Order: sequence, then C-alpha cells, then structure tokens
Amino acid sequence: MFLGLDSSTQSLSAVVIDPAEGKITASSSVNFGKDLPDYGAPSGFIPGGKKGEVHADPRMWLDALDLLFTRLSGEVDLSRIQVIAGSGQQHGSVYVGEGFDEMLGNLDPSRGLSEQLEIHLSRKTSPIWMDTSTGEECAEITAATGGAAEVCARSGSIAIERFSGPQIRKFSKTDPAGYAATKSIHLVSSFIASVLAGKPLPIDFGDGAGMNLLNLAELGWDSGLLAATAPALGEKLLPPASCLAPQGTVSAYFFTKYGISRSCRVCPFTGDNPASLVGMGATSPGQAVISLGTSDTFFAAMTEPKTDPKGYGHVFGNPAGGFMSLICFRNGSLAREALRDELGADWSAFEKEALAATVDSAGKNLTLPFYGAEITPRHDFETPVTRFSDEPTPARRIRSLLEGQFLNMKLHSEWMGVATERIRLTGGASKHDGIAQLVADVFQAPVERLDVANSAALGAALIAAAAGGHDLVGLETVFCKPAADSLLLPDTTLAGKYSTALTDFRKLLEQTING
Repeated sequence: MFLGLDSSTQSLSAVVIDPAEGKITASSSVNFGKDLPDYGAPSGFIPGGKKGEVHADPRMWLDALDLLFTRLSGEVDLSRIQVIAGSGQQHGSVYVGEGFDEMLGNLDPSRGLSEQLEIHLSRKTSPIWMDTSTGEECAEITAATGGAAEVCARSGSIAIERFSGPQIRKFSKTDPAGYAATKSIHLVSSFIASVLAGKPLPIDFGDGAGMNLLNLAELGWDSGLLAATAPALGEKLLPPASCLAPQGTVSAYFFTKYGISRSCRVCPFTGDNPASLVGMGATSPGQAVISLGTSDTFFAAMTEPKTDPKGYGHVFGNPAGGFMSLICFRNGSLAREALRDELGADWSAFEKEALAATVDSAGKNLTLPFYGAEITPRHDFETPVTRFSDEPTPARRIRSLLEGQFLNMKLHSEWMGVATERIRLTGGASKHDGIAQLVADVFQAPVERLDVANSAALGAALIAAAAGGHDLVGLETVFCKPAADSLLLPDTTLAGKYSTALTDFRKLLEQTING
C-alpha cells in the first residue's frame, strides 16, 4: 500500500491506496482548529496579524503529524506501507537552526515531535500563502533582477507577496539575527517530509517553483534571484529534486512508535497544487482542471515552461514531468453569490430559469464579473461592468455573469498555447448541470465532473505508488475516474457566438481597465 499526506491550511490529511485492488483503503484527517485548539488557530493560522501578516505555528503541524499517525495506526496496518509521498500548502516557509538536522535522526519515540524540535526553530512562526505583507520586498526583488518580466521569465511568476522568496527577504531585513541563526529554510512540504525521513529532504521542483527562486529552464536555484532576495540564501537551501525519487527510509521514530516498516521509503513532498493536478488525473497536456470555489482556479499541464506575459498566471513543476500552469480568479463564488443575493434568487435559478431559458441570448450580453478587486486581471473594479443587447432581466444577468467568468478564464489562459481537449470540473458550483454545460459551451470542450474530497492527498498517494514502480497514467485512470453520467458535450452551434463574445469581452475589459 502507499500513503499520501497533505498539509493544507486547515488540516493534515492522509489517503492510503492499494493499487492492486484499485481502491482507497483508508483515509483520515486532523483539523487544526478543532483537534488542536490550544494553538488558537481556528482556521489553521494565527488570527490578528498586522499589516497583512498571516502566520501559522509549525509546532501545530508537528502535533498534527503525531495525531494523524495515531489515528491511522488504528485504521490500517502501517507496516504494509511501502512509500510515503505528500504535499503542503504552497508558499509557506519554515526556518530551522543548528541542531535541527541532527535531532531529526535522534528523535525519542516516547516524546512528541513538537517538544523535541521546537528549540531548533530559528523563527517561531511560519508565513503562509495568505500573507500579503511583502509588497516592498517584491518591488526590491523586481528592481534588483531587472523588472517584472525578467522575474517571471526566470521563475514562472512575477514577484508575488505570498511567495516564499519575498517572505524570506522580509525576515532577513526585519530580523537579521534570526536570519543569520537560520541554517536551513524549508517549505511546509519539505519540513514535514524531513521529519518523516529523519534527515533533511530537498524542496521538489513543483513546490519550489512557488518561491520566486527556482529557474524553470534549469530546474535549479537561480543565482540572480537568490542574490536579490537575501544574503547567503543559496547556503540555506538544498538543491531541488523530483518528488518521484524517494530519498531514504522512514525514521526510527515512526517505525518504533507507529509500526511503519523500516524499509518504507519517503519521497520529497510537493505542493498542494501540483499534487492536485495528479489527484484530478490531469498530468497530461490537453486536460485542464477548473475548480469552482470561493476563488476559481484553472490549471493544466504544459510541456514547456512558457510564462504569462502579463504576469497573472503562474508556472509550477508537474510531478509527472514538465510543467503546469495555475491561474487564480478571486471573483469566483464570491461574485456568483453576490448576484444571487442581489436578485433574491436561489441556485435553482442558475439552472432552469436562467441558463436553460436564455440560450437564445448566449454570448450577446457582456458582464465583467468582478465585485471589487480581482487578481486576473489585476485591477480593482468598483462594480460589475455590463453591456447588454437584450433587456437585462434577472435570468439574463445570471447568464451574462457566468459567461463573463468563463470568458475571462478562457481569455487569460490563452498564453499557455495548449489546446483544451477536455475539462475536468470540480468544486461546489460544478454540481449544477447548467453551470457545467456553460463551461463546455464557452470552451467548446467536453466537461467531466470529479467529486474528489481531497485531490491533493489522493495525488500524493498516487505519487507514492508511482515512486514505488506503478505507472502514474495508469493510476490516474483507475483512481481519478469521473462518474459515468458526468460527461457533458459542448453545443457546437454556439461556437461562433462565443468566439465573437470573447473578442467583445476582451475589448470591453481593455476599455474598462485603460479608461
């Protein structure tokens, strides 16, 4: 069997798979707020951060690791686990000092992880992906590297506040003594993997690309970006590696305390987004994943590290090899729910009264679907901008908003240059047939819906099995299978209408942003 772990913002989860049986044999999760209330982090992070700071306590992740394995040991024979792989919330960074590496190999199974490792943390808290406090540092890195386009071309993204590089720079400036005392810097993923392996494990290519430090073309740390970020930073990072290549076996702490086999191997962990690409069965180019949540995301595999010339999209490593894009749209369910509440409608209106009854107005009415600040494109919209050919009835407004969301998504994924042959749709709104059909129509591509409870943990388990000798594509076929009745085909008679609508949407967006 093979174990996949995912340390997300709010929980640490596990999925165990048996490829021979083609099934998930066990799963478990620790919710940080509910199960570890003493850390005062009801949503997985320390509330009340100043000036955009959002941090978490790495000791909480260590306690969760102990608790998760305690629970798992009661559900499954852990001695049958052959390989462990995992993922962590991207961009979170952990800072350790002298003695941490030595302690990893000498942990006492009679004591907990956090009480033994906390003295070796050179920074007591970890900035995570929600932190927006590093605007000044982003500007400094950008200027020192030769501009935003150069940073993006090298690292796959412009300098982003939540990314680890700017966070490291801020730490080196605000606490130079703490930075000097830091021997190694980990991401959440490599921190947990190192604890499991009993020795420091490297950051993998997929997660490392979310730092503004990895050179995509060379798959190594970029000397110019390192120099622009912090002094002697290269000395604090192990060379990046593939998450498919196990690096050692599980530490004595875990096989003594929880009964894991001494021969169980540990892979470098990746980020939650690359792991989700695997968990959604989309590691091959041509399949895109659209997740409809509070924010909507679009991600897809790429063969080349082509970057977004406008800097809205991001490029990470694909665990299966090659690269992946990720584009985030802040106005996802936030916008859908805002219009729903404004109209006093319910979700059934998005199905029958709006989409099914307004096919005749498909593509005719334009809405820039932004209720406030958006990140793709990066602009603060006061209210949605509309341009209607028909009377703006509630039903047509609903259709126009949804069309606007998917036209914006299609427009801002064109830079990838990858044909979207099939879309895998997930997230709460994907359950609605009308919304799923609209995605198929706008993109003119078949849509499959997957209801995966934890795609990152499942993806990690598939990575573990692939590292153990199983074929990754074959695993995806078995474990990432959409429901038999979930396929929706595009209405090809609407192709011309949506092609025209995309051109008109682009013009309206440019006019609005440029004034």
